[in-house]
Amino acid sequence: MPTLFWLWLAAAVIFLIVEIATPTLVFGSFVVGAVGAAVASTMHASVLLQLGIFAGISIILIPLTRSLARKITKPSPQVTNVDAMVGRPGLVIRKIDPASDSGQVRVDGQVWQARSDVAIDEGVKITVDRVTGARLHVHVSENI
Repeated sequence: MPTLFWLWLAAAVIFLIVEIATPTLVFGSFVVGAVGAAVASTMHASVLLQLGIFAGISIILIPLTRSLARKITKPSPQVTNVDAMVGRPGLVIRKIDPASDSGQVRVDGQVWQARSDVAIDEGVKITVDRVTGARLHVHVSENI
């Protein structure tokens, strides 16, 4: 076997290790390109032809693997932790006053510090707009 064959196989193994460590499917294209160049080296192809085969296969496969990666990876459909609070209903248990930056609400049985752009009295139903740190930004619910 020519020396270049072993160099291409070593490159393929290195690209494979990098691909396993990074879930991008980019280095997988380089693995296939290096194997193609290794096969070409066994047929006594010139070094330039081997490099061309490596580059050509890699360039062709990168866009194909990117579209495949987008199809098989989907974003998590379920929000968790404080992100799940957005849109949840609650009840004001201490008046929310934007001037003094005070107020508390109860959402899902938990008491939270709350902010709003307008004053909201105790007992009013609210909906969570967003979470900043440990404070909920709320507005008055429309289904009172």
